[in-house]
Amino acid sequence: MPALLFRLRSPILHLPRASRPPPCIAHIRRYPSIIQQTRCYAHQPQNPHLGTTTPVPDDAPPPTPKSPFYFEAGYALFAKRPSRPFPPPFLSRPSTSFSEPLSTHHKSRDRRPKVNGEMIRGVTNGDDAVLVSDYFVGANDGVGAWATRKRGHAALWSRLILHFWSLEVESAPFSPTSPPSPITYLQTAFEKTKIATSKPNEWHGTTTACGALLSANSNDQPLLYVTQIGDGQILIIRPSSREVIFRTEEQWHWFDCPRQLGTNSPDTPNDNAVLDTIEILEDDVVLAMTDGVVDNLWEHEVVTNVCESMEKWRSEGVREAEGKEVGEEGKDDQEQSYADGMRYVAQRLVNAAREIAEDPFAESPYMEKAIDEGLSIEGGKLDDISVVAAQCKRRKG
Repeated sequence: MPALLFRLRSPILHLPRASRPPPCIAHIRRYPSIIQQTRCYAHQPQNPHLGTTTPVPDDAPPPTPKSPFYFEAGYALFAKRPSRPFPPPFLSRPSTSFSEPLSTHHKSRDRRPKVNGEMIRGVTNGDDAVLVSDYFVGANDGVGAWATRKRGHAALWSRLILHFWSLEVESAPFSPTSPPSPITYLQTAFEKTKIATSKPNEWHGTTTACGALLSANSNDQPLLYVTQIGDGQILIIRPSSREVIFRTEEQWHWFDCPRQLGTNSPDTPNDNAVLDTIEILEDDVVLAMTDGVVDNLWEHEVVTNVCESMEKWRSEGVREAEGKEVGEEGKDDQEQSYADGMRYVAQRLVNAAREIAEDPFAESPYMEKAIDEGLSIEGGKLDDISVVAAQCKRRKG
């Protein structure tokens, strides 16, 4: 069954948001009572979570370099509601009483979720999951509707697939002369996730997936392998010219129902995932984003935001941009600015998407897509927003 790729029309002239009249003014004139409207939330939205690396097990060996290039990366996350705790056996909290029949006071109090005895890699954001490693970044978007089902847990599915995917990438023996097979790695991760969520208890869920694997070609130039299934996005930006080098295309079954991996879904990586190979340059920026970004910001807004953030970071420096030291221990000042600069880029992009997502009168790509489908939807789309920003660098020596 071939992938369904819809190219959406863009009838609206996308002027900079600052130059448009406030969207609510026309509505207030026609409907005076609307000025009293506010958007209410079942849960208080969480503050953005930031970082430059996602956790790995304490005893994990350093990643083996597989090309002359690597990522300096950062991530930023905003959850529309807190993520559900992972169920046992992935996370078994120890009991606090010695008198309980099944007391686990003697067990480890490590609160990090595990699968097959190993810590689950990546970070959960609502129903999303992101992962940052030396040469692989990814962003998965779990389908939130599973939260209404008794055994539904989309966040578990999105995190596990990303975890197993990264392990397959890490163990694969690829090199510039022996290309990787990202779709095969994703298929293996999918199969392992199905096994992990079926015993001893069954947990249901589905997730989209997008990832970027950095390698090199035979001419010792950076080569990016981009894998996509669903409506997340990998966007490659060249800051020196402010141009988009590559973008993935959304894959849909129908409006607001993207292709996805998991329970009851007909989609599989082998049949439906799309792989693109892109020659890039050192200092190009790779963005891995869930639809919380692309449903609220147009592409030109993303490019402008990223380039302005990088310029601001370079001009104000590591400490001045944030008003405090935000670096990682063990890195020199120049390397510090790369990783933390990417975190700063991701943070500002998440903030921009969140501003539109929380505005019930904003013009947004999601609103435009809905209008194309004959639906009366207005404003941004309140959703989990996840961004990984990674800059391609050449290894020293």
